[in-house]
Amino acid sequence: MNKTRILIAIGVAVVLALFASVGAYKFLSDRGRMAEQARLQTAGVVVADVDIPLASTINANQVTVKPWPKGNLPKDAIGDPKMVVGRVARREFVSGEPVIESKLVPADRMAGIMSLKVPAGMRAFTVQVNEVVGVGGFIVPDARVDIVLTTPTAARQLISKIVLEDVWVLAAGQTVERKDNKPITVNTVTLAVTPEDAEKLALAVHDGKINLALRNFMDNAVVATTGVDKNRLLTSFRPATTPKPGVRMKAPQPPPPPAVTRTVHHVEVIKGNKRSVATFD
Repeated sequence: MNKTRILIAIGVAVVLALFASVGAYKFLSDRGRMAEQARLQTAGVVVADVDIPLASTINANQVTVKPWPKGNLPKDAIGDPKMVVGRVARREFVSGEPVIESKLVPADRMAGIMSLKVPAGMRAFTVQVNEVVGVGGFIVPDARVDIVLTTPTAARQLISKIVLEDVWVLAAGQTVERKDNKPITVNTVTLAVTPEDAEKLALAVHDGKINLALRNFMDNAVVATTGVDKNRLLTSFRPATTPKPGVRMKAPQPPPPPAVTRTVHHVEVIKGNKRSVATFD
């Protein structure tokens, strides 16, 4: 009896092991088939292995090839690293981003760093600055500034007015990238302006003195100002007459009425042999 039970237990164990083996084989086969299908549905795409800055020449250590779903391939994607190495980046690439043709300088065309950074439809305009005009060296690439013009009017009175707002700084001196947060002392600042603003800026530089006012990078609000001359400047410092807290100001008293001059009339009255004087107003 015990021998029969042992044989039955062994038989059940063998059957269970057989089912487990078949299940494991099927699972591994399905997984391998899915991996093969996924491989067939992806394509190798050149991606940035590290952050690639603007206008830098790409080398072999900065890119790698990674599988990318064929149904979601980026436009102008590149599959061969040889087509990327030695090219110049027109835009910045972050690590893991596909390197696409439209973000590279054409292989048959050479371009300077500054021309790559100027947006389409804009112009690069360089103005001369000093440590004061350049906000103590805190005007760095990619900063945003307002341009304040000080110039004489037709009446030969100086007036200061903001003429351009939220202007993008392309470069400070010959520096086009901000590598740290340290101030930069430079003699020139290059700005990105529209053609119309370039004309305004040229006249402002020729006709008066300009200052750069640094603004918050996230603040792009345009504020309309009327400008300030010396009269308005001094008026703004004139003290205003304000009552002290807790003291009630007395209301002005009305002027006294004009004095009335009384005219007195004397009449002599004679009754018989008596005389008297009557007074009337």
